[in-house]
Amino acid sequence: MNKAIKWTFTSVVVTAGVIGFGWQWWQSQQSALPEGIATGNGRIEANEIDVSAKYPGRVLDILVDEGDMVTSGQPLLIIDTLEQQARLDRASADLAQGLEAVKEAEVQLTRANNDLSYAQQQYDRSDMLNKQGLTSQSAHDERRNALEAAQTAVKAANAHLNTLRKGIDAYRASKRQIETEILEATLSAPVQGRVLYRLAQKGEVLGAGGKAMTILDLSNIYMEIFLPAADAGRLQIGSEARIVLDVVPDLTIPARVTFVSPQAQFTPKQIETRSERDKLMFRVKLRIPTELVLENIERVKTGLRGVGYVRADENIPWPAFLSQRVLGENQ
Repeated sequence: MNKAIKWTFTSVVVTAGVIGFGWQWWQSQQSALPEGIATGNGRIEANEIDVSAKYPGRVLDILVDEGDMVTSGQPLLIIDTLEQQARLDRASADLAQGLEAVKEAEVQLTRANNDLSYAQQQYDRSDMLNKQGLTSQSAHDERRNALEAAQTAVKAANAHLNTLRKGIDAYRASKRQIETEILEATLSAPVQGRVLYRLAQKGEVLGAGGKAMTILDLSNIYMEIFLPAADAGRLQIGSEARIVLDVVPDLTIPARVTFVSPQAQFTPKQIETRSERDKLMFRVKLRIPTELVLENIERVKTGLRGVGYVRADENIPWPAFLSQRVLGENQ
């Protein structure tokens, strides 16, 4: 029991020493920098985008693998469309049949209009003769009935034609829907990036919304650091920044401040005094220019750790170690 307590106490002391050393190192870095330049640790990150199936179906082919670079619009995965193709054939046949029915209805309407025109002429002649007493009232009534019947026939033919035309619109909408499903069966890369995870296998059935793979958006590369309120409060969106990675300490990567959190994120655990604990940290996002990322796209790797530097005043010169070898400038 005493031995366990001893080991626990030793572990606590060592951990506290490491944390204290880390905080002292961070403080020394701050003090070594010119006034107006702050620094914080972070890692290179990129947005992860899930590529998902919009409609259910069986995976027919997978065109890329994990780690592959892809461009925006590049096909990634193909879902089988045999069922959709059969439905499309049926919808096309229904549409063709509907169009023929519309043509027949148009002919019927033309015939009904001709009959109405003839009935109207017969009624007008009968009405004139009836007023002159040259025809019987019963004959005149027959002409009136024939005219009304012709008018009713025209209305019925018009209604039938309109119904068929609306059916054509429904057939076309159904056909477009199936064509969209076939088009969506090829999943394409939404952005230029790298395949992080391949989540589907050939022959697997994906449901609607089923994830097929995850893409790292390499056109949007950034580092997030945390700064005290005194430093974060002086920054503006667009302020110039620098990033130095642990794996390439002699290379400086230019960046810009694109986000400063409006709210404090956390209190650093390694701060020991109450006065220092009251100084909450704010998240700051440093984004590397897209054109610079694209020029070095094959070298971009997320997860690399490093240090981000920001300056609130562009009139303050960067220290020599951040100006000697800058990516895209004086490599």
